[in-house]
Amino acid sequence: MTDLQPTTVPGFRADQLEGFRIGVTSDRRAEDLIDALERRGATVVHAPTLRIAHSQHDDQLITDTREVIARRPDVLLATTSYGIRRWFEVSDAAGLGEALVDALGETAILVRGPKARGAIRAAGLNDVGMSDEETTASLVTRAIALFPEPKTVAVQLHGYTDEKQLQRLRRAGHTVLTVAPYRWLKPDENDERVHRLLDLIVTSQLDAVTFTSAPAVDALFGAAQFLGCYDEVIDAFRHEVLAAAVGPVTAAPLIAVGIEPIQPDRYRMGALIRLVCEHLETHAISTVDTRHGRVSLRGCVVERDGSRTALPPAALALFRTLMAAKGAVVPRANLAAGLPGAVDDHALEVALSRLRQLLAVPGLVQTVIKRGYRIDV
Repeated sequence: MTDLQPTTVPGFRADQLEGFRIGVTSDRRAEDLIDALERRGATVVHAPTLRIAHSQHDDQLITDTREVIARRPDVLLATTSYGIRRWFEVSDAAGLGEALVDALGETAILVRGPKARGAIRAAGLNDVGMSDEETTASLVTRAIALFPEPKTVAVQLHGYTDEKQLQRLRRAGHTVLTVAPYRWLKPDENDERVHRLLDLIVTSQLDAVTFTSAPAVDALFGAAQFLGCYDEVIDAFRHEVLAAAVGPVTAAPLIAVGIEPIQPDRYRMGALIRLVCEHLETHAISTVDTRHGRVSLRGCVVERDGSRTALPPAALALFRTLMAAKGAVVPRANLAAGLPGAVDDHALEVALSRLRQLLAVPGLVQTVIKRGYRIDV
């Protein structure tokens, strides 16, 4: 992944995401994404909402591969680079590699995107075309347009079975064969990471959450419904927590519930990382010129005169509200509303005292008697 290396990414800085907290929901290639974000200074919370299942499905994959070899399909739809690579690796290990390449030698291969094309070529084969939008739906649309007469069409599935697209092929008169080199499964029920991720989203303790597949979005929403926090999660994504999707297919289930995710023009992980960096640096840093100098809040970090202080959740919630007011008075009730649980006057005073101690700038947070609190501008 050369596009993730600091020497090849324009504008890379080791402090680019300092102070920001980002959730990562992917399983496959999660290490690449986490490493890229952490090298830019982010604090990353990894909670794969789906995990990839491999070996337990190899027997079925080998059976399906034997059928592909026997049927010698007229058309192959290759959807993912990882899936194609794994299909041929498992076939080689089962002694079927050469037979599979031979069976596909005269097959018209259509690929979903450039990565799938690269995997096909690495296997010693060539494709005859690519989908217009790098989606399975557009790949099927192209296949139906190119082959109006009934054909035997093999489809490499990616993670889960998209029955809607398979039915489109069948309704067009084609005989459909499928191979599933990997499948997505829900995390183990003892895995608490998704529960923690949801709690951090609901309490706005994350600045962004990245998604690289639509099923991962659906799985997160399903977990939220199971835990009874679905409405709170949706509200957090609409107002406080940035959702970042790798492309339009991944973004679709977010948009369907009123969330406006950011998504790169190129549906690649490197492009997603750059967009997250640009968006957070442009839109998620609040700055106020105060009587004590310029103060900035980036994620959970307060910056003043070159010094940086990380704030814990309660102090951060208070300071974020005060910074948003830009010197206007914030009533006590408004500040208390941003803290978890029922907060009385004493608890609010304790939290404000702790915030002032952490800021270590006497007078920056002013008390306005009988009215509330404000940043001293």
